[in-house]
Amino acid sequence: MAASNIDELEKRVFEATVRLIGAAATVLPDDVEEALRRAYESEESELAKGMLSAILKNVEIAKTEGLPICQDTGTVIFYVKVGEKFPLLGRLASLLREATVEATKRVPLRPNAVHPITGKNTGDNTGRYIPWIEWEIVPGSDKAEITVLLKGGGSEAPSIAKVITPALGVKGLMKLVVDTIVDTGAKPCPPVLVGVGMAANADIAIKLAKKALLRPIGSRHEEKEVAELEEKLYRALNELGLGPHGVGGKTTVLDVHIDYAHRHPASFAVAVVVNCWAVRRSSMVVYPDGRIEFLTHKFLEREVG
Repeated sequence: MAASNIDELEKRVFEATVRLIGAAATVLPDDVEEALRRAYESEESELAKGMLSAILKNVEIAKTEGLPICQDTGTVIFYVKVGEKFPLLGRLASLLREATVEATKRVPLRPNAVHPITGKNTGDNTGRYIPWIEWEIVPGSDKAEITVLLKGGGSEAPSIAKVITPALGVKGLMKLVVDTIVDTGAKPCPPVLVGVGMAANADIAIKLAKKALLRPIGSRHEEKEVAELEEKLYRALNELGLGPHGVGGKTTVLDVHIDYAHRHPASFAVAVVVNCWAVRRSSMVVYPDGRIEFLTHKFLEREVG
């Protein structure tokens, strides 16, 4: 690809990423908003219905005014599924970082990157390993699929990874998930989305649990046994009756998504990651000719061209 074409592709990816971050911060994906509306329509408690009504009003104002859905605009996390032949593979990490700095000024995003010891804020949502980028390289492909997740700080509080006795099996996993949601109560701003990971090691399990948050609400795992477990946990957690913001009601969780990696026979790591009702994610595909397809926030195609 000619240098001029590479430069133009860089500019397009940079601008599209800035807008991708902005859309995630200000406009909920359709599946999330629809899940909140279903929760409102099915709710019988007047107090819980009032809470959900306030949430939906907040969503509408943010969308109409182009304002962040929440004052905590989260930590910027990218999930990048990129082909080994994508022209900007070597530049992509720098472009995502530069776009994060620009989005912080333009949206604006609250600066949320602080040094873990000194507490010093970088002021632009970047820092050591931040924005965090999860990579998946696709052999033979020449395109890039980029998803941004703005993960709120408050809803991280209940997240947990624990290695349980393998003999406890699925019952042990379900107990850990239910106990986690009960213990956290209203702290993560329910109704929440719950990601669950199973693996040999805690670090693998927690990565899988967080990535599971990216799946559309209402979707089920492709494997029957895992899908059935998602449904069991979804019903069990809503039967707790914690409800929106802990005031009681029918909807404590919007959904439960599970992923797994094969584990060691002597090790059963389980992770639970919680996201508040503001599931702020946005995805796009970048093609080598500069064409950009937005998978979630379709209106961005009109803006980027």
